[in-house]
Amino acid sequence: MSTFGKYFRVTTFGESHCKGVGAIIDGVPPRLELTEQDIQPQLTRRRPGQSKLTTPRDEKDRVTIMSGTEFGKTLGTPIGLFVPNEDHRPKDYKSTNHAPRPSHADFTYIAKYGTHASSGGGRSSARETIGRVAGGAIAEKWLREAFGVEIVAWVSQVGAEQEEPVDVATITRDEVDEHLPVRSGTAAAVSKFTKVIEACKADRDSTGGVVTCVCRNVPAGWGEPCFDKLEGKLAHAMLSIPATKGFEIGSGFQGVAMRGSKHNDPFVAKGSRLGTTTNNSGGIQGGISNGEPIVFRIAFKPPATIGKEQPTADFDGNAAVLAAKGRHDPCVVPRAIPIVEAMAALVLADAAMAQLARQSSNPMGTAPGQEDQAPSVEGLQATLQKEVRLREAFEARTAELVQASKQKDETAKWAGVVTLGVLVGLGLSRVVKPN
Repeated sequence: MSTFGKYFRVTTFGESHCKGVGAIIDGVPPRLELTEQDIQPQLTRRRPGQSKLTTPRDEKDRVTIMSGTEFGKTLGTPIGLFVPNEDHRPKDYKSTNHAPRPSHADFTYIAKYGTHASSGGGRSSARETIGRVAGGAIAEKWLREAFGVEIVAWVSQVGAEQEEPVDVATITRDEVDEHLPVRSGTAAAVSKFTKVIEACKADRDSTGGVVTCVCRNVPAGWGEPCFDKLEGKLAHAMLSIPATKGFEIGSGFQGVAMRGSKHNDPFVAKGSRLGTTTNNSGGIQGGISNGEPIVFRIAFKPPATIGKEQPTADFDGNAAVLAAKGRHDPCVVPRAIPIVEAMAALVLADAAMAQLARQSSNPMGTAPGQEDQAPSVEGLQATLQKEVRLREAFEARTAELVQASKQKDETAKWAGVVTLGVLVGLGLSRVVKPN
């Protein structure tokens, strides 16, 4: 489907080589200050042609807000966004009309729809993510203003090269953008990541990578149990991004080698709230945020469209050799950063709205917009005491109702006996006639 979210919903439209792409965003709260300048920075970070390591396709990706705002503020109605395609070249894809690109979606789209876009990847193209990034920018603005949420992603691996660990508590988006053209988390990784990508590009080949993302200041309590766990929603969002092949959160797959005594995150008082001394859980426990930073990683495969000749078969099953034309990224992770941040924002905005709806209808919850970063020790104690009082009052009221019911049954029983006696007496008075 082309719609993501339940409360904060984004529907994207458009293909790689049509007139343009965009999105409809529904569920945005009213009176939020919003102009194109709030959205454009993330689209600019995503746009092609921004460095020698990306596709040379020259798109400015300038966004226009078509509806849903007035005088620079949201109306609460659907927001329409549009970005024109200005540098599209459909003729570069004539060869893929006869033979599917290996590991691309050409074949599977035909298998599903019986047809496919004749130029580019159609809906499977990364151009589709423009709508996601635009919608995510709006979601992130609301999250930042309402809760102070911060979302930062960076490239932590390219090919087999990995960078040194990054302090997830302090890394900023500005620091990541200083490490161009790869957007790594550390300056030391820029050179080695760049060399890997340049080597693949020179060989008309491609390589994959890993993006790490941290979401800070997420209040405890976001996410739903069972089928809508917060990490499940994040995995869904991240694996919907083109070229993704893996998702892990917290300790991830490395956690299987640890013992529970080492993997468990002990609780500790952090000022007026409860926190944990470690974060192997990745900020989520039981599918619900615990107030610690949410940290996850996404694996991106090497882009499927490469200039190197590859053996394949045409749509009739005949052997063929395909060397893709066109302009493509040798590695997608430098441009994937704002896409990951956008999808994280969409998930968190949806989770926040679900929690606000629950709290507004629950007398035990706090008023919307007044939540702490995480429950305080005093707050937890007060909530527990309130629950105890409510439970005691409920049990007392239940006992009263049971007692009243018993008394009512007893009264009804004796009333029945008296009524029966009266009826019997009346019957006898008719049978026994006076002398």
